[in-house]
Amino acid sequence: MEIFQIVGIGIIATILIVILKQTRPEFAILVSVITGILIFMYILPHLAYVIDTISSLSSRVNVDFSYFNTLLKIIGMAYIVEFASQISRDAGQDSIAMKIELGGKVLIMVLAIPILLALLDLIIKILP
Repeated sequence: MEIFQIVGIGIIATILIVILKQTRPEFAILVSVITGILIFMYILPHLAYVIDTISSLSSRVNVDFSYFNTLLKIIGMAYIVEFASQISRDAGQDSIAMKIELGGKVLIMVLAIPILLALLDLIIKILP
């Protein structure tokens, strides 16, 4: 199963990071970043499959593609923000990690406004 490969990469990287933090802490952060990128590259084909499947479903249900595109941007932004904040936490910079998360939340809200407005328009049309 593929999850064992991802978990294996994570455990090996964790052991390397623990060892490196004692002798060369600057390399520990580098190993963390490289591990995150490696895992992301490993799951990318699976993510593409999910996106294709959702896109196919949205075209069959006649959902406006701009909503689907916005949702994908929001999901992608959430993953990127989480990745960046975790790297900052690994480096011991909790305050920067919190600011990254705050920035991500604000930008996600900005992206979600058109969907929220469309939903409110739909509700107004349904109500007598």
